[in-house]
Parts: sequence; structure tokens; C-alpha cells
Amino acid sequence: MSRKAGFSIARAGMAVGLLWCGSMRAQSLMHGSGPTGTVRIFNTDSAVLESQDERKDLPCAVVPVKARLGFDLRFHAGYEVSVPLRELAGNEDMLTMVFRVKLEGGKEAPVYFSQKISVPAIEDGAKGEAYLRGGFDLGEGNYHVDWLMRDRTERVCSSYWEVEAMLPPKDKDLAMVIPAGGIRAIEQQPFKEEPPVTRDPEGTLNVKVLVNFAPQNARAATLKPFDTAALISILRSVAREPRITKVSVVAFNMQEQRVIYRQDNVEQIDFPALGDALDSLKLGTVDLNRLGNKHGDVRFLTKLIADECSSPQQPDALIFAGPKVMLEEGVPSETLKQVGDLTYPVFYMNYNAFPQQVPWRDAIGTAVKHLKGYEYTISRPRDLWFAWTEIMSRIVKLRYGRAASAASTQ
Repeated sequence: MSRKAGFSIARAGMAVGLLWCGSMRAQSLMHGSGPTGTVRIFNTDSAVLESQDERKDLPCAVVPVKARLGFDLRFHAGYEVSVPLRELAGNEDMLTMVFRVKLEGGKEAPVYFSQKISVPAIEDGAKGEAYLRGGFDLGEGNYHVDWLMRDRTERVCSSYWEVEAMLPPKDKDLAMVIPAGGIRAIEQQPFKEEPPVTRDPEGTLNVKVLVNFAPQNARAATLKPFDTAALISILRSVAREPRITKVSVVAFNMQEQRVIYRQDNVEQIDFPALGDALDSLKLGTVDLNRLGNKHGDVRFLTKLIADECSSPQQPDALIFAGPKVMLEEGVPSETLKQVGDLTYPVFYMNYNAFPQQVPWRDAIGTAVKHLKGYEYTISRPRDLWFAWTEIMSRIVKLRYGRAASAASTQ
């Protein structure tokens, strides 16, 4: 085989992969029509789904993805599909997936999804595999999935499997976003606007949150979606708290040593604007000015902490969030002494996906300890839930404890 042919095959395989990345948005929920809201699909597709007999007219391998609880408190499940490139050889093609998910033992009708993936022209004899993915979100429960994929010549690949989405007994207190038995499409917009929250009429809490939007690996060139989801979930915990009426957000990045986004003393966090600001990150790019500025990261963090702690508008709590920040030197103790004794509590929600690998305290954790604050390690969704519950308990207790003390002295 010539080098040119090999290059074409590599391009074809890459094109399918790239088309899949774009097709995540194309996976859509199929809506019913008529008085009963019945979803109508082709009779041939319906016959395949009803048969429960696996077909391989279109050779493919389907691997179910087990339900996994995300930081957004939704179970994420799905499938991975591989198709030999030789089976897609020829002119451009279209792969259509239709699948349905049903709660086992439930009376509700199944929920249908569809997805179309454009396949570029692939030369005969191409080697390798095309890899495709799909998914859906669930509440607690046991579900059955009927799935098929067909090409333009009506060759079909079908598969059927069960999905279990259950919380362990110790996590039953978690407030899931999707109710038990619920089936939803994947949320495609991590920075979508948060719905309005009915605030507690007696709640007047004002908090400031400083979030380090950075990957777990400080040398990584990208911020992975899973890491972004964890950090956004921390912010959404703040945004959804009825007792918090005002919030300030400072998003920064230690690698680039700059504040990315700021929003001061607002009733609602502007998540779309935050998402736009994060697009400006250029992780993995070497800045010559930063390269020549030895200990610039320490100076940036020191100034950030000093400025935010000495702000004229005193919050009821200051919360740091983000992955560990391992620096050669910590924030100078002299600077922390100048900050003095704060009249409000300080917290650090340290997002650490692998706590066994990095068990020691980082620069922010050391500073928070000096400020007599509290640190929480966030590795799993349950960690976030219980940490936030305790943080709010401490904030409320201190805030209203001070108010009661002040009233008694009058």
C-alpha cells in the first residue's frame, strides 16, 4: 500500500471521529404527536427494536456504558460503537441511530432518541475502525435500552441491554436533579443560564467565590470537560442556595496568572458570560514574559488573596475552589499577617480527582489554614454535596450568631 493511500485512510478515520464530536449536539430527543403523544418511527425500525434479536447486517460492536453519577447529580449512561472502516468504504454515507430507553416495571412510555452521523467518502480496503458514542441521562432506577443503527442501504446493527442507576445507601440524601425513573437527553450546554431561584425572604447572605479554572495536571494543554463540570457544579451549588442573596465570582487561572472573569455583588451568576470568558484560555501556550518572571505564580496568588481579603465590601464568607496549586514557594506569611483576622469564615473546596496521588496541602490550602479556614477535598459528587451542606451550616451559624451577640449587647 502506498504512503498516499495510508494517509487517505488515516484522514478518513479521523474525519469520522471528528464528525462524531460534532454529532453530540445532533443527538436529539424524539417528541410524540397527537393526543397520546405517541412517537412515530419507521415500521422497519420499530420491528427491529421490538424483535430483541441482535442483527449484524452492518457489522459493528456495541459496548454499553454503565450509568455513572456526575457532579451535576445526574446519572450519565450510554454506549460506544465501533464499525470497521471497510464496511463504510465508498461514497459518502449516512449512519442513523434510533434507540429507546424505558424504565423497567414502569407504566410510562419509552423515551426515544435519534442521531444522524455523516460519513465522508472512504476508499476501498481501508483499515481500522470508526468509533462512535452516544448517551443519555437518568434518574435512579433500572432501565432497558433498545438500540439500532442503519446506513443508507438499510443494513442494520442492533443491540439491547439493561442499565442500573442506583445510589448506594450512604448517598441516599443526595438531591438528584432528575427524579427517580426520569430519562433525559444529555445536557449539551455546561454554561447554560441557571433558572431563577426563590430566595429565602429571611436570607441575606453575601458570599464571594474565587475559582481556579485549571486542569488537574498543571502541565495539561486543555481543561477537560469532566473537570469543567466539577468546577461549574461547585458554582451552581452557590447559585441555587436560597439563603444566598448576593454573590461575587472571581474566575482565575494559575497557569496564565490572570483573572479571567469577574462579577461583583449580583443576585444571579452569569454562566454564559463565564463560559465565553473561559474560551480565552490558551493552556499549553508558553508566554515568554511569564517564563522570564520567576515566581510570578506566587506573586499573582499572593496579590489575589490580599486584594480579595481587603476588599471594602466584606462578604459573609470567602470560598476558594479549584484543583491543587503546587508552587515552589507558598504565599508569604507576612502578607497573610497583614490581612489580619477576618470577620467572616474562609473555605477551600479543593477539587482533587486523585487524592491518593496528591495527598499533601497546596499553596491555597496553606493560606486558608493560616486564615483559620476550612478545607474540603472534592473527589466525588457526594463530597461536593456534603461539603456544601457543612459550609452553609457554618456560614449561617456564624452570621446569625454574630447578629444575636450584637443584639444582646445593645
